[in-house]
Amino acid sequence: MRTRCLGAALAVGLTLAAAPAAAQQALTVRLEAPDTVRPVLEEHIRLLKRDALMLPEAQADRVAMTRRARREIAELLATEGYFSPRIRFDREDPANWVLAVEPGQRTEIAAVEIDFTGDLAVSGEGGKEYLDLLRASWGLPVGQPFRQAAWDAAKTALLDTVSAHRYAAARIAESRAEIDPETAQARLKVRIDSGPAFYLGELEVEGLEHLPADLVLRYSQLRPGSPYDREQLLAFQTDLQNTPHFGSVIVDIERDPALAAAVPVRVQVTEALPRYAGVGAGYSTNTGARVEFSYRDSNLRKRGWEFSTGLRLEQRRQALYADVFLPPRGRHRDSFGALVESSDLEGLQVDTQAVGATRTTLRGDIETQLALRLQHEKIEPAGGEARTSNTLTANWTWIKRAVNDLLDPTDGYLLEYQIGGGPEIALAEQDFLRLYSRFVRYQPVRGSDVFILRGEAGVTLADSRDGIPQDFLFRTGGAQSVRGYDYLSLGVKDGNATVGGRYLATASAEYVHWYKPQWGTAVFIDAGDAADSREDFDLRVGYGVGARWRSPAGPLAIDLAWGHQERSLRLHFGVAIAF
Repeated sequence: MRTRCLGAALAVGLTLAAAPAAAQQALTVRLEAPDTVRPVLEEHIRLLKRDALMLPEAQADRVAMTRRARREIAELLATEGYFSPRIRFDREDPANWVLAVEPGQRTEIAAVEIDFTGDLAVSGEGGKEYLDLLRASWGLPVGQPFRQAAWDAAKTALLDTVSAHRYAAARIAESRAEIDPETAQARLKVRIDSGPAFYLGELEVEGLEHLPADLVLRYSQLRPGSPYDREQLLAFQTDLQNTPHFGSVIVDIERDPALAAAVPVRVQVTEALPRYAGVGAGYSTNTGARVEFSYRDSNLRKRGWEFSTGLRLEQRRQALYADVFLPPRGRHRDSFGALVESSDLEGLQVDTQAVGATRTTLRGDIETQLALRLQHEKIEPAGGEARTSNTLTANWTWIKRAVNDLLDPTDGYLLEYQIGGGPEIALAEQDFLRLYSRFVRYQPVRGSDVFILRGEAGVTLADSRDGIPQDFLFRTGGAQSVRGYDYLSLGVKDGNATVGGRYLATASAEYVHWYKPQWGTAVFIDAGDAADSREDFDLRVGYGVGARWRSPAGPLAIDLAWGHQERSLRLHFGVAIAF
């Protein structure tokens, strides 16, 4: 009797000892669900994650774990529009469960009601048509599946549209989604209270210490009394941030309905260090190796004037320059400066000393410049006669940059016109007028690839090229021009040198394939020439292949080009775009 009891006790002990081992056995859960919901379940349900299955609490109470999983699945599917799911666990194998999820019918939008209150509904900026346009822009229309994320996004987008212009204090006054699980339909209602219309008041500037008190005002295009427009405030903030005066800029208003009639525009700035010195180096096949020393003072004479000077030393060209940029007045900005430059390109030695003044005007993506320049120029063509000239010239430039990215354009176009010249009565040896135009088109192709078309044409109207500065004549060839020929090698022969002519025409077609975000390859064909008469114009053709690298300063290009007329192969290296 004693022996039988001992055996029974031993058997019970073995069973109890084996129980914890079975409980600690690893658990795997296989999901059976339609592809429409499988990814979201696998991403968010803890029971389907291996790490969660090995936690002590998961091993200790699998019943509680399944209850929690059912609740999580139901809540998650509800956010995706499934409000009547069937969730089943198959636990015949204690170590290998099957989780079967049938989401049921997805709820669709059956009705949408959008109402407006406040000044928008009363005064009706744009009238009933504007309200209808707002309703038409609603992002979750009838017939679409209901998703919580889409519901939230649609409300946010509608409120953002209303509050972006004029109604800065707009808010969601009512938001309701009525779900009928039996019919799988949702009825949505949103009411936007626009509040009062906001109009801009005076600027309130904080953070100025050393800069002039009116500097921020001179950059502003905002006018007191104009309707609030968030994009205009952001554009003003960007303009200030892009100046060398400020390290950080915040432009905003207080969205207090009591201030709506003339809400102050708050501008908070921190001043940047006013003085900057730099050293740079580079290389291009056009002008060779380059080193540059620069200095900038953004608060010259404590008036907010920008002073910029530098010495640029290239193998084939050297320049010393100094410019002063005055703070803007409205859309206009004035500058003046001096330049001493020397170059030796294609056998032509040019020495120039000049002073000038420029007015730049910006209107959106259009920039215009009016420049006056007094210069002395000496040219010495190899094997030709040296000449000097003194001229007073005026030049007007119009540029439209309608591109998606100024540093790395892949879509859009650039259009430029220039007209300038000098009269005989103002130092010039003869009257001359220079006309120039340039067009570049960037066309996206098959995703990230780009097709680039470029063309330029120019003519200098004069009896001859005698006494006309080289800047008002034309030479071409080299990178960003007619590849396959040396830089500025296409022009008029004077002795053993190439000098500028009175006629110019070039064209180029290029296809760039970006096989990685930073790396691409290109094929191209260029054609063009510069001459002193239309009879002497002889179209030169170059074509080849190249490599592209997207650097922080823009795409860098290495091109291998064949000059068809010269029967020569040349390597060109430089920035792939220049504005």
